[in-house]
Amino acid sequence: MHNRKIIHLLFNCLTVLALLYGSALQAEYLDRIVAVVEDDVILDSELREETAAIVAKMQASNMMIPPDFVLRKQVLERMIIDKLQRQLAERSGIKIGEEALNAAVADIARQNGMDVQQFREQLQLQGIDYQKFVETVRNEIIINQLRSREIGGRIKVTDREVEHYLETRGDPGIEKVQYHLGHILVAIPEGASAGSIQKARQKAERIVEELRAGKDFKETALRESDGAQALKGGDLGWRYIGQVPTIFVDVVKDMDAGQVSEPIRSPSGFHIIKILDKKGGLGKHVVTQTKVRHILIKTNELVDDKEAKKRLLRLRKRIEGGEKFETLARSNSDDKGSALKGGDLGWVGPGALVPPFEAAMNELAAGEISQPVQTQFGWHLIQVQDRKQQDNSEQSKKDLAREEIRKRKIEEETELWLRRLRDEAYVEIRLDVL
Repeated sequence: MHNRKIIHLLFNCLTVLALLYGSALQAEYLDRIVAVVEDDVILDSELREETAAIVAKMQASNMMIPPDFVLRKQVLERMIIDKLQRQLAERSGIKIGEEALNAAVADIARQNGMDVQQFREQLQLQGIDYQKFVETVRNEIIINQLRSREIGGRIKVTDREVEHYLETRGDPGIEKVQYHLGHILVAIPEGASAGSIQKARQKAERIVEELRAGKDFKETALRESDGAQALKGGDLGWRYIGQVPTIFVDVVKDMDAGQVSEPIRSPSGFHIIKILDKKGGLGKHVVTQTKVRHILIKTNELVDDKEAKKRLLRLRKRIEGGEKFETLARSNSDDKGSALKGGDLGWVGPGALVPPFEAAMNELAAGEISQPVQTQFGWHLIQVQDRKQQDNSEQSKKDLAREEIRKRKIEEETELWLRRLRDEAYVEIRLDVL
């Protein structure tokens, strides 16, 4: 609080000097405080520099630039929010080490197809100071860590929310899918009798049966279809889901390449759709499932790393000598939950187990037993019993939907959190004297 009073007095002195020597100071620029933010300040030179950088970006993107006084006010508000976050991060003890910072910069350079030196030279060619760029990266990482701590932990997504998302919006990747559609129309004349409608339905059902039995779609469309694209073999071309006629959407989005729909009724007749091909979107998400078991020896005051490894090597030798893995797991494993099941961990997918365990497991062939493997839980003897490929598409859709919901919630919560941070802070803006 004492510091804030000093800053406030300093600002007032500078303001008086500016008023007394206004015309003289126009010739020689005097840096001034444009905002007091808690116990810190933002200078006019900082505001000018940030505004100039934003104007340059807007010009490069051919965006309309607002009047100077409007832009400066908006930029200053963003700088205030940024400073408040950095102050909170500092009070919370959040720091980014040089090693992590250098790794982040190297990653950015790699994403741009360059090494760090090439990236540095490229920044200089664009008139960007490398050290300032590095500090900007540091600042972003710190703020991201702060937001993760302040907001991320509070965000929960329930299974019901995921179900509702999928029910109302469907597959999260559906908008990126393209469908190559084939179409056959069995037309019904306007005012057709019930008998004529039934006859048309029977014809459509016969065509579907023939197509599913392997009959060529294009030849069938040329011969049977009353649709506008009949002469093109019923080919409607490639379409995103948003370009598919509304009456077909619910059918098409659940079909795979090669499938033929049931007849779809409309006022004009019965439509038959075939997915000639399909691309984009999520596709099938196949993962490797591994059936695995283990024996765990935990370390403690009596059992050190050396002793744990020695015990596991003795057990490994006994298994190779013909003793059963499950019997030794029951009597020796410190993982009491799996020990009761002979060390069995069941079928596991990627990411289900801690990285050192999973890495060792992935190196093993079915039936093979590992050397002792260390994790944070102790030392393990691992045996892979079997592997299989599993279509994990449904779970993948749920995971993507959950992530979409989480992102939306984080955005909403971040806005509220920043507003609260701004409202509760001491901020004094003095743009009016400039």
